[in-house]
Amino acid sequence: MSAPPLPYDRKPSNTTPSAFSARNLSQTRLRSNSHGPLAQDISAELTEAEVNSIAPPAPIYKIVLTGGPCGGKTTSMARLSPYLRERGFEVITCPEAFSLLVNNGMAFDYLSAVKGMDIVVQDTVMDMQIGMEDGFERVLRARGKPAVLLCDRGLMDGSAYMKDEDWNKLMQKREIGCVSELREGRYNAVFHLVTAAEGAEEYYTLENNAVRTESPELARSLDSMTLNAWVGHPSLKIFDNSTDFETKMQRVVEETARLVGLPTHLQKVTTKFLLKKEPDLSSFPKEVAYQIFEVEKVYLYEENEDVSQENVLKEYSFIRKRTSLRKSGKESGSVYGWTSVQKMKDGQRIEKKRIITKREYLSLFNNRDKTRHIVRQKRISFLWNIQSFNVHVFKEPSDVCILHAQVRSSPGSGDTVDMPSFLDVDRLITDSVEDEIYGAYQISLIK
Repeated sequence: MSAPPLPYDRKPSNTTPSAFSARNLSQTRLRSNSHGPLAQDISAELTEAEVNSIAPPAPIYKIVLTGGPCGGKTTSMARLSPYLRERGFEVITCPEAFSLLVNNGMAFDYLSAVKGMDIVVQDTVMDMQIGMEDGFERVLRARGKPAVLLCDRGLMDGSAYMKDEDWNKLMQKREIGCVSELREGRYNAVFHLVTAAEGAEEYYTLENNAVRTESPELARSLDSMTLNAWVGHPSLKIFDNSTDFETKMQRVVEETARLVGLPTHLQKVTTKFLLKKEPDLSSFPKEVAYQIFEVEKVYLYEENEDVSQENVLKEYSFIRKRTSLRKSGKESGSVYGWTSVQKMKDGQRIEKKRIITKREYLSLFNNRDKTRHIVRQKRISFLWNIQSFNVHVFKEPSDVCILHAQVRSSPGSGDTVDMPSFLDVDRLITDSVEDEIYGAYQISLIK
């Protein structure tokens, strides 16, 4: 069976599309809008690979696979690599830096052999991880084809193995003002595969990883701390053990397909609820980790295009500024992204996302759709019973409060949400036409 066509293999349109439209906003366009070097300006001096590395002609996705011991990370990477290659993507896997140290002679007792050694080791792990990820990404950019970089753990994982004060010291040493730089500012998505010690204890084993020695109790603890380390990433996806292992792996494949714009059978990954009021953070249980953000969402101008041949009902794009807030309310840093959305005639919704720079954001901001408001929100990201939740508190132009909850899919049970008791829920938001008013796309319209 031949692989399905890539989502960016477009047929020519009979019209001249906008250079800023959802389908034409390539990485080259992003670079040129930011007043960086254009490919045509430098092609005479550089090789094709060097031009591609500066202005890649195709998207590159960076996905972190993380979680507790024996969660399925190794199997997931083995499944995803051929799946993506068969569909036209270049794929490189980035190994776990800490395991490289141990496999090449570093003993575990190094961590306690000298005072402060744990910070030195984690600093070294971060150096290695950044070097490998950036090097692999450079190779993929130069290749000039759609690509995926699969990372065995990411930079935030180290915080799960350090005391808060030691982690903060490391951030200060590295002059990192906001962890968003290591989280959503670096990776397109984070897949947390819950350890088998949580919900599938009979299958918990460490035989396939000589570096790991954790007991089931410690595995559950590390799984929880690792998950908390990534709270706040807008594409944090949790794969628990509510299904059998094979179905868990298929869920990972389907979520990856959704991320890179391939056809998928995964129709719903989140459920929305209308809240009666903004949550009171003082009512959150002490053990619930949460992050607070201010979000500015700007819809871009789109020309009408003939998309009938592509089975597309609606197509639009937006840019987003996401600012992290400390508990005191003080801003600690911002990251920027671009998203295109296609609603297909067969009911699928295809999204493509890219991390962009502040300069690119400001440039694209000038091409915003003047028929729409700039949407401003406060967002609260938190975990509850191994589920990811995001509260969207609209500030402008509306004042509604909406909960986005990652659903749990178990055989025969449908999509379920274990609702936190400290939220005041009004009702479920459905896919009906009447409930479209609760989407940011409709809220943004100037009436």
